[in-house]
Amino acid sequence: MKDWFKNWFDSPYYHTLYKNRTDDEAILFVKNCVTHFQFNPNSRLLDLACGKGRHSIAFSKFGFDVTGVDLSPQSILHAQQFETDNLHFFVQDMRTVFRVNYFDVVCNLFTSFGYFNSAHDNHLAAKSMAVGLKKGGTLIIDFVNLQYARKNIENNQTETQIIDNITFNINRSFTETQLIKKIDIIDGENKYHFQEAVNSFHLAEMIAIFEKEGLKHKDTFGNYYFEKYDEMESPRMILIFEK
Repeated sequence: MKDWFKNWFDSPYYHTLYKNRTDDEAILFVKNCVTHFQFNPNSRLLDLACGKGRHSIAFSKFGFDVTGVDLSPQSILHAQQFETDNLHFFVQDMRTVFRVNYFDVVCNLFTSFGYFNSAHDNHLAAKSMAVGLKKGGTLIIDFVNLQYARKNIENNQTETQIIDNITFNINRSFTETQLIKKIDIIDGENKYHFQEAVNSFHLAEMIAIFEKEGLKHKDTFGNYYFEKYDEMESPRMILIFEK
């Protein structure tokens, strides 16, 4: 489905299905991130594709000057109620440069990359991250680990969830290049269909995309505790780049 994310991420059903994502997970990641990297206080941080701002809010509480941007007006509207002097949110397509040579840290978290149908669009998103960073700045990409994801899909292809009297019938699959989730929704007499389709990348492919934009790959971690990455076993693929 072309640009599936535009309708799905702004749908009330998306927010219902994923409403149990906890702030605790975001706080854990941010706390471990801050501890591991020892960023300077008051660093300027861009949370690109921030959703409702879970990670942005957590980073702001650690003293960062945080800007969160997302394509979904509904998500940004929700996030803006939490704005403070060091936390602001804007509607923005990740393929478009937000600010140039401005941020000390750019984050793209919780598999918020690879939504696009073309390699060109993926490179536009990577370029916007690179351009936004200051010289010496850090890019953090948190992506699902391919082999782990495929194994989970094979073991959990179908699922039904009933949330707020709404039925979500979920079917998961993968191709050589994508991880796919088809979501059929029954809400009373109304039925809807949505689909998520995320490009699947091996580590070398991810590194190549971002190094093409002038960034240097520094490290890769396998989970939110920043432990060593294992291609077959790690749940996450957290890549660190420097400009």
